[in-house]
Amino acid sequence: MKLTVVSAGLSVPSSTRLLADRLAAAVGAQAAVDVEVVEVVEVRELAREIAQNFTSGFPGKALSGAFDAVASADGLIVVTPVFSASYSGLFKSFFDLLDQDAISGKPVLLAATGGSARHSLVLEHALRPLFAYLRAMTVPTAVYAASEDWGAAGLDGRIERAAGELAGLMTGGAVHHAPRAGGTGDDFQVVPFEEQLAALQAE
Repeated sequence: MKLTVVSAGLSVPSSTRLLADRLAAAVGAQAAVDVEVVEVVEVRELAREIAQNFTSGFPGKALSGAFDAVASADGLIVVTPVFSASYSGLFKSFFDLLDQDAISGKPVLLAATGGSARHSLVLEHALRPLFAYLRAMTVPTAVYAASEDWGAAGLDGRIERAAGELAGLMTGGAVHHAPRAGGTGDDFQVVPFEEQLAALQAE
């Protein structure tokens, strides 16, 4: 399967790209999904072609390749930095130019980075409505990483949970969250649809 990551970080190195890489690695480690190809789209590198596309109506070669990478993916991870309590303008511009049917029904994991935990709701009031408009299938758990989250145990748990949900959707299964003995409820188990159906028929 192919996993495409869209990272809209502006700096090098970028905490946005770091979060994107950790999410991609977590999805690839899931036993339920065989990720053979991981393609990363760095939106920062496409800024000039994005601006030219708005004025000319035609994407350049690199931007066209990025659109193809998104459209051909079995699953998407999208990560944006937070600017003015919302996604970045460059991130929005990339998806404004993407064909509206390109990610219809496609599983998408939403993530964002910011300097303060106060902006964590950007995932729900900005990103989720955008991808609902594009008719994507967003996973229940979105991941926000504030500056103080790096190195904290809570971030690892959210990454693993969201990765498990994306893996489940990519394989056509469902994700059930169930605590282990003495667990916290953040553990997950991916159950393929065929197994769920067989269990129901056996009852």
